[in-house]
Amino acid sequence: ILRPSMAAMAAPPPAEPPVPPGRRCPSLLGVEPLLFLATVSLGLQGPLATQYLWDRLGAEHGYSDRNSTESSGCGDSNATADPLRQEVEALVSHWNLYINLGGFFVSLFSVTLFGPWSDGVGRRPALILPAAGMALQTAIYLLVMYLELHVAFFLLGRILSSLTGDYSLILASCFSYVADTSERRVRTFRVAVLEACLGTAGMVASIGGGQWRKAQGYINPFWLAFAASLAATLYAAFFLRESVKQKKETKLFTLSHYKAVYRLYTAPEHPSSRWKLALYSLAFFLIVTVHFGAKDLYVLYELGFPLCWASDLIGYGSAASYLAYLSSLVGLRLLQLCLEDTWVAEIGLISNIAGLVVMSLATTTPLMFTGYGILFLSMAATPVIRSKLSKLVSETEQGALFASVACVQGLCSLVSTGVFNSLYPATLHFMRGFPFLFGAIILLIPAAILGWIQIWDSKHDYSHFQDASLSPTKD
Repeated sequence: ILRPSMAAMAAPPPAEPPVPPGRRCPSLLGVEPLLFLATVSLGLQGPLATQYLWDRLGAEHGYSDRNSTESSGCGDSNATADPLRQEVEALVSHWNLYINLGGFFVSLFSVTLFGPWSDGVGRRPALILPAAGMALQTAIYLLVMYLELHVAFFLLGRILSSLTGDYSLILASCFSYVADTSERRVRTFRVAVLEACLGTAGMVASIGGGQWRKAQGYINPFWLAFAASLAATLYAAFFLRESVKQKKETKLFTLSHYKAVYRLYTAPEHPSSRWKLALYSLAFFLIVTVHFGAKDLYVLYELGFPLCWASDLIGYGSAASYLAYLSSLVGLRLLQLCLEDTWVAEIGLISNIAGLVVMSLATTTPLMFTGYGILFLSMAATPVIRSKLSKLVSETEQGALFASVACVQGLCSLVSTGVFNSLYPATLHFMRGFPFLFGAIILLIPAAILGWIQIWDSKHDYSHFQDASLSPTKD
């Protein structure tokens, strides 16, 4: 009688299914290198394209910024009152607006199409397409510079990239990939690692790109941006493992993908998830809007009176702002040992609020860098919110979820540019740092939202525990 069981015990474990050819890759390879490369490419393109537009349009209209900057000092109103300079500034801002609006509205439809599509066919196609699109955009930018084509081709390149999802789809697919491959208890830290990649890549691009442009012009840094986006494409195609466990044939051009995003907020799997998704999305929108808005104003604030920073101090300030990604990662990991994720996010928001308040009052260089130092945990809240959002939906809805989050983040960029860049000149006459103070006040809203949800969840879990302890047990 014992022989079958003994044979079963001695039988070797079932062999794992063979790995298809071309899919063998080290298990340590993840999505972080791809996000790093794509962010370096984007970080190089943005500031360099704006500076190229300034020089190109200024030359076409007979304005040279060199003569103006050599003769005007910090706080000198002569340069800002120059009508030709104002005309060039208006042209550059208008073209930046056209490019950003065109990219946002096109990617709004493509991201919500490709994101839910990746829940069925896998994440790799949704990473290969936008990375290749970014490489195509950079190639068009290079052609504009080599052939001196009209700057409207910048808009064409951005639209073509947005048709494939642009950087927003890369963000959505990378965070979906992490949600697919991480356990719930460590997901917040894995998301924080991805955001640390954003900060590190941004720091490399902002510091290296600016110095490289001064030394060799625009062409060579743009070749690096092209190489980075092309490397991201090849990495996704040949080295990245697929994270979706059960792939299925899914049509691309169908309204069901847009309906999947809509159902997340109207008919979620659990009834309580509906209002949590909405509140967490609102908190995420407010936090990222303040982050983008404050970052847009740092350089303007530092250039003006009374700080009057030179380019070297501005570079150090930019590096300090990006270091907050890494310090937030370390702080989040340490605080998770003794606190719930929500309270870690609350501490991060306190750090963000305090840093912005100090910056709003900064009139000296040491005080401004003190504000940067207080922001050392300011990026701890967004990975917590992304992680909590991913835990509210099923495994087959991660692509749809993070596609909607990427659209919210794109909307944050537009809103922050409109609000903070309009608020800054309107409040110069009574308080130069008022936009930072305004951002600190806005952050009180997501702090209240996160705290209220955590308290509600604690009471809800406690009542369930009491009901379970009081219910009679069956023998």
